[in-house]
Amino acid sequence: MRIDTFDPATLSDAFGIDMNTIDLPGVVGLGAGWGRVAPGRHSDPHQHDEIEMFVIVSGNGEVVVDGARHPVGPGTVVKFDPFETHVIDNTGDTDVVFVTCYWREPRHAGEAAARPGRRRLAERPVFVFSTPPTPNGDLHLGHLSGPYLGADAFVRFQRMNGVRAWHLTGSDDYQSYVVAKAAQERSTPEQVASHYGAEIARTLELMDIRPDQFTVTSADGGYREGLRDFFAALGASGRVAPRELPALFDGETGRYLYEVDVSGTCPSCAAATNGNICEECGEPNITADLAEARSRISDSVRAGSLARHTLPLHEFREVVARHHRLGRVPARLRELAERVFARETFDLPLTHPAQWGVSPRGADDQVIWVWPEMSYGFLHGIARLGARIGETWQADKPEQDWKIVHFFGYDNSFYHAILYPVLYQLAFPGWKPDIDYHVNEFYLLDNLKFSTSRRHAVWGKDILSPETVDAVRFYLSRTRPEGERTNFERETYTATVREVLIDGWQGWLDDLGRRLNTRYGGVVPDAGIWTPEHTAFYAQLGRRLAAVTAHLGQDGFSLRAATAELEGIVADARTFAEREEVLVGASGWQAENRTAMALELAAARLLSRVATPVMPRFAARLGALLGGSGPTWPSAVDLVPAGTRLDLTGQVFFAAEPTLPEPPDAAPDPLPWLAELVRSTLGLSAETVVADKTLRELGASSLQAVAVQYQILERLDLDVPMAELLSDRNIAALSRELAEAVAR
Repeated sequence: MRIDTFDPATLSDAFGIDMNTIDLPGVVGLGAGWGRVAPGRHSDPHQHDEIEMFVIVSGNGEVVVDGARHPVGPGTVVKFDPFETHVIDNTGDTDVVFVTCYWREPRHAGEAAARPGRRRLAERPVFVFSTPPTPNGDLHLGHLSGPYLGADAFVRFQRMNGVRAWHLTGSDDYQSYVVAKAAQERSTPEQVASHYGAEIARTLELMDIRPDQFTVTSADGGYREGLRDFFAALGASGRVAPRELPALFDGETGRYLYEVDVSGTCPSCAAATNGNICEECGEPNITADLAEARSRISDSVRAGSLARHTLPLHEFREVVARHHRLGRVPARLRELAERVFARETFDLPLTHPAQWGVSPRGADDQVIWVWPEMSYGFLHGIARLGARIGETWQADKPEQDWKIVHFFGYDNSFYHAILYPVLYQLAFPGWKPDIDYHVNEFYLLDNLKFSTSRRHAVWGKDILSPETVDAVRFYLSRTRPEGERTNFERETYTATVREVLIDGWQGWLDDLGRRLNTRYGGVVPDAGIWTPEHTAFYAQLGRRLAAVTAHLGQDGFSLRAATAELEGIVADARTFAEREEVLVGASGWQAENRTAMALELAAARLLSRVATPVMPRFAARLGALLGGSGPTWPSAVDLVPAGTRLDLTGQVFFAAEPTLPEPPDAAPDPLPWLAELVRSTLGLSAETVVADKTLRELGASSLQAVAVQYQILERLDLDVPMAELLSDRNIAALSRELAEAVAR
């Protein structure tokens, strides 16, 4: 027998609390220890492959498991499954003392790691953000391949698994790049943001990306005051305050320089960069530390100093480290944090002198920098979404049970993964945001960066149409820049669509339909006798299902890997069919041949279901042809029900290039076209009567209204203000006004 008693003198720091190890001689595979949590303290969030059990000996507190809080006290026993993120938090006035035991069960750990609903995603609201685009231009394929396609596919997959997930984004109107574009076009920032915001909304629509919340920051009624409240909370923390810091000014005009107005050499990696962030290494700068700085205005700069609201970011290393242990944070982002916090000091300005933006209260000569602003914008979007769907979510009271997922490009990593957790800590000290990060690298065009200014881009509208959207989504997923930069070439895209999708997938499905018609009259046969080869193919389809499930899941999300598995399903099916074909005419093997046909159709059915997040139109059409199976993610490979009549021959699923639309009539009648536009944009049935309803009455979201606005501009060359579109005019009245305007 061995007796071990709690001895505070033997404790040392581990996981942010006091721990020791209980010696268990002769016991193999089991570990144990004592733990103590002082009042007001908590352990660092962590997860591991062992099963662990806490036995609370004294004190009261809470155990937090994947965002859910559970009270614990003396006599409470808590068991953690492998990979559950857990924290023990002392909410009482005395020490919490507990015993921990832990052991490994590899099979149980493997099952837990592969479970699609891990981290309680099916039990909590999941808010998936794609970085709000800057409305200084339309979206090109470089934009679309990254945050927007990623977030859309992620949400589609989660919803198929029963998760309440929403895609949120918006128009990042207050960017300095909007001001620069307005100067270039001899326009105003308001007009530029409105125009390009509408173009962006339409491009997302063409890409079959329909965010559930699209916040237009310069037009949202409560946004400005909510942002001011958030910034006031940062000031009230005592850590954000005006401070004189070095700054750069234009050598001729004396204008303050930041972001697009200044360029130079990155002080960290020596790459060419604009002000405030380096796209190459991801590290921030404060412009005054740029080497060889140049002004966009006159090419000359003058060094000086200026007071701005400033955050001493270097003091928050541990805050960021704890946050990075809570959710999914790729090593690339954790390494960036290590580089940023290697600086002895880093005072980061959060406001800048500018006219375009939202000023903090009491500082009308400066505006809140748009990147800190975005951290509030995410919370504002959640509140706006909640108000629309009947939830009580509030931007100023974020909830611990929220699961937030960010999709962004690597050049935005500093803001999302380092700055925002610090701002949330200051504004909401009791909130520990549980955030997953999904980052993409640059997508190149002909081995060079996409560039609007150099007109080196393939715009979404140049290539997207109803008949090409699935092909574009497939190719962008197949070549998505995950972990490394990848390249788009128009000729390679066209050849891939032809060889893989049209000749490959479409050719296989057409041939499968022809064989089904010829041999079974278009009626799905029941499986008969199974050979070992049949069993092996069925097992291989199961492995493909497991792999694509993992690659679309929250832990290992990779559109490139998922798309490879989709291609693998078709390749496996074609190889299987070729090998089975030799017995088609042989007598005595009819039962085996029925099984081969049933299994090949099962492969097509599997493809129609697991392709949905990547290629929703193709998946829906193929699923309907195969008898339909509902919008749920499959848990197993199932056969198409015997007796189902179907025809896959002659179906056209893919095209590489869009069909040019017919030119509009010289004197169009807007109402039929406008009514159809409203129905298609709002997802209404063709029978829905819309003429006597307003857009608001029909339930149009802000993003859908922007899409209607852009279509009117494109077709009729009429720029209808958003206030008029969302007024009390019904669709018929709006149509008459459009007709009169065209006639003039």
